[in-house]
Amino acid sequence: MNKIVKCPTCQKGIEWSAKSAYRPFCSERCRLIDLGEWASEKHAIPGETVPSKEEFPYPADSNND
Repeated sequence: MNKIVKCPTCQKGIEWSAKSAYRPFCSERCRLIDLGEWASEKHAIPGETVPSKEEFPYPADSNND
């Protein structure tokens, strides 16, 4: 018996097996919705915040004397 997981997009139960072509998604549609959310930055992996110019000024550009 294979494990049943929830599609990350629509929460539909899907069998985790080789015959589930879009796993962990239930369909191509749900896979593309998730990809679009990453591309539009609705999803993000937490990390360190990039310092602002005020907090960490960049070296002076030699061309801007």
